[in-house]
Amino acid sequence: MCATIIPEKHMHYPVLLNEIISIISPQYGGTFIDCTFGQGGYSSKILEYSGTKIIALDRDKDTFKKSLYLKTNFENRFIYKNIKFSKLNNLKLKNENIKAVIFDLGYSYAQIKDKKKGLSFNSSGELNMKMGLNDFSASDVINKLEEEELEKIFKFFGEEKESKKIANRIIKERKQKNISTENLVKIIESTKRIKNYKIHSATKVFQALRIFVNKEISELIYGLINATKVLKKDGIIVVVSFHSIEDKIVKYFFKSLSQAKSVSRYMPKINFKKNLFNILVKKPILPSHKELKENPSSRSAKLRYAIKTHDFYDFETDILDKFKYLIDIENFSKKL
Repeated sequence: MCATIIPEKHMHYPVLLNEIISIISPQYGGTFIDCTFGQGGYSSKILEYSGTKIIALDRDKDTFKKSLYLKTNFENRFIYKNIKFSKLNNLKLKNENIKAVIFDLGYSYAQIKDKKKGLSFNSSGELNMKMGLNDFSASDVINKLEEEELEKIFKFFGEEKESKKIANRIIKERKQKNISTENLVKIIESTKRIKNYKIHSATKVFQALRIFVNKEISELIYGLINATKVLKKDGIIVVVSFHSIEDKIVKYFFKSLSQAKSVSRYMPKINFKKNLFNILVKKPILPSHKELKENPSSRSAKLRYAIKTHDFYDFETDILDKFKYLIDIENFSKKL
């Protein structure tokens, strides 16, 4: 979940950039949190407007190199932090009037092609997939977790229909040797009965592993919760997601808080309930035909945003209960 998927010929393409700029209105100034700095596309565009300030976050330490240019040219208006966005409430923001918090949950071309990260099924050698600040790798997952656990990871995080057979085959193969990237791709290709010629056979399993290794479910949930806390009245949360699990979480969180909720569990019960978010556009915003033509990788992108209607910090949400079944799967990692 770090930065936008972009094609090789462009090397850098922030998805739905024009739509995001229209939503957050940087021409009026303000402080913005770019939760997935990546290649710096959103931050660079926002800083073109005078009166703006960026607090950029990224768990991938390699993105620091990209931040140096902005730090040099916008010394007093740009701050970079190598942290997970789930921890954004730990930032010292007391004196900051945060106008918008932006999440882009994709991966950059540079990250996908980085062989050390091993995010792609076209990589070689040891399975990795760590985006930074991780406790374990994809190799640990594939070579140490039990068959039933692997099956659930592939099924729920990758929506892989052949999850049971693939997990079973992995268990058999790893008795002979540790499974590498190439081994895993061969196992998947030889196990799947029906070939989908639109996407590679290994796509869904690799997606599932990336989500699991980087704990993207809990990262997103706590990122949304803490972004809501740091925003002031009329602040905006913007999220660009790339697969159905992410979009489902974002949609539920925004919708549930746009209905009457108690502002704080610490307030007296007689406190009247309020709509904590205002959602102006119910359906997700999709890339334009022009963008799809220039960047086909943006085809799965969905943009949702919500506006905070009141000043509050603590609030009630049942999102952790709603997606407990996914967090329980993430917790298989406690064995590693």
